[in-house]
Amino acid sequence: MGAELKPDSPAGTASPISSVQPVEPVKTVINGVVREVRVPALVGPPQQGSLGDIPFDNAHQAPREAVLARKERDGSWRDVSAAEFAAEVLAVAKGLIAEGLREGDRLAIMARTTYEWTLLDFAGWAAGLVTVPIYPTSSALQARWIIQDSGAVACAVEDTAQARLISNERAHLPWLAHLWEFDTGAVARLIKAGERIPDAVVHNRRAARTPDAVATLIYTSGTTGQPKGCVITHANFFAQVDNAVELLHPVFKSVSKDPASTLLFLPLSHVFGRMVAVGCLRARVKLGHAPSISTDDLLADLAGFRPTFLLAIPYVLEKVYNTARATAESMGRASSFDRAARIAQRLGELAKGKAPGLVLRAGRALYDPLVYRRIRAALGGRVRYILSGGSPLGRRLAAFYTGAGIEVFEGYGLTETTGASTVTPPQHPRLGTVGWPLPGTAVHIAEDGEVLLAGGHVFAGYWNSGHALPYGSWLATGDIGELDADGYLTITGRKKDLIITSGGKNVAPAPLEDWLRAHPLVGQCMVVGDNRPYITALITLEPDGLHHWRQMHRKQGVPMRELVRDEELLADLQRAVDEANRLVSRAESIRRFAVLPGEFTEARGHLTPSMKLKRGAVARDYADRIEELYRGPRDA
Repeated sequence: MGAELKPDSPAGTASPISSVQPVEPVKTVINGVVREVRVPALVGPPQQGSLGDIPFDNAHQAPREAVLARKERDGSWRDVSAAEFAAEVLAVAKGLIAEGLREGDRLAIMARTTYEWTLLDFAGWAAGLVTVPIYPTSSALQARWIIQDSGAVACAVEDTAQARLISNERAHLPWLAHLWEFDTGAVARLIKAGERIPDAVVHNRRAARTPDAVATLIYTSGTTGQPKGCVITHANFFAQVDNAVELLHPVFKSVSKDPASTLLFLPLSHVFGRMVAVGCLRARVKLGHAPSISTDDLLADLAGFRPTFLLAIPYVLEKVYNTARATAESMGRASSFDRAARIAQRLGELAKGKAPGLVLRAGRALYDPLVYRRIRAALGGRVRYILSGGSPLGRRLAAFYTGAGIEVFEGYGLTETTGASTVTPPQHPRLGTVGWPLPGTAVHIAEDGEVLLAGGHVFAGYWNSGHALPYGSWLATGDIGELDADGYLTITGRKKDLIITSGGKNVAPAPLEDWLRAHPLVGQCMVVGDNRPYITALITLEPDGLHHWRQMHRKQGVPMRELVRDEELLADLQRAVDEANRLVSRAESIRRFAVLPGEFTEARGHLTPSMKLKRGAVARDYADRIEELYRGPRDA
């Protein structure tokens, strides 16, 4: 179905999307196995215009509607109307032009998740620029590489520390002409600089942009080498967000008295958060920004903003669950919480539309005010939907949140696919999978199990690579997966991460690692065993979970070097390992593990900015501990 163009729209972009029922997937079966699934697009691509038109289209169609909210100094939230946001985007875009930025120039943005980030993103697009996100936690060398490789002529940062970091690299960045800092009034100065630029200059630049123009360069995490810049076009974003908004109708379009809204706390430098921010502006869903993800700050922002849906990664959902259980345990109610969790998981496992039996109904009535309502209250009190991505959530947590009254939509995608390529279809959830292809997307499973993707959301290629991805060709993801009989995709691991033991057994580490990370004591873990006789694991401890464990076991004063060998702690972790081993065969199970005294961190080179393990770096730095795991006798 194509999107109808609105004749009087100033940019000629697609009109607001209407409610369309999900389309059933078209499957290709070979030798009784589903090898390919396609889902037709719900919304066709716009023939003209760009993302820079969205604020102006919103102002034209619903000028008084609140499309954003800004947090005031007193902690309250002030709505920003479509007309106000468009006016501010126009003023900043004029400032960018006044500073000499030309169409196609690259503008880097390094900041936490803030209103100014989204404002500058859309102002850059309105001025015909290509925006380039940099993680706010990036090192000087990482930031320098992205600015050098992209050829950015300007960079906006959030604070003085980031400004100093970039300034110290200016000798290596001779073409970086501008460095602006949000905290010292960069936005106001840009607005002032653009006062003499006629509005028509911006509108002419907008009119010149086409859907196939480059919108952004988003750099990959760089788990095995230097990050690569993914060339994402305006058309890629439209294919992604228009079909996602249309498919996830209950999330993006209010079906209750509460207008749809979300508080974004994931980094805008990551494609997942950026895609949802664009989708919210496109669908006129009120968007707020939460720059701090510390527990106290985030809970306060959630309580003040009260979103109706959230974008989250599994780590955040695990933390909310584990914090709730730790609180119950400290009050002597751990067994009651565990019973409530089991009831919620059974409720979440029910097929859509199937009524719970008497026992489950009674359990829900008992535990909703005691447990489930408190979980919902911790997320602001109005959250009814969660979009989860970045890594597998796991069946247990997905079922728990569903049973607690929050519907979970799990998705799968890459930077190269502008975000999600598959997502849980409304009314047809299947726990343990990442859903069907997003409308307009095809998924194919290669002979070796690798997941291949195609669709309008697939990027144009890598920046400075000398070649582009041919239109309509398959993108090899590097992920291993399978399609079930109904076309649902399950991701089982990374192709390059597959472990082959000395006995020839292929082991995907991801399911074991995902299960273990859900335990309140476990921060990160890495399964080891390539060319080894059996599987082992390195485990780090989660600070909050460890703090609670110390209190409950009265071991606050025990030094960490002793604690990692504490018999009680090791016994608790062994139980978690035993639970994880139930997922796999004996040959794939973890026989031994080592607890590390420190965490895997980005600063130490063990994690990418998007929290992915750099397995080579971890294996190198902990080579001695790994060798210890393979000395002496092991369990039979």
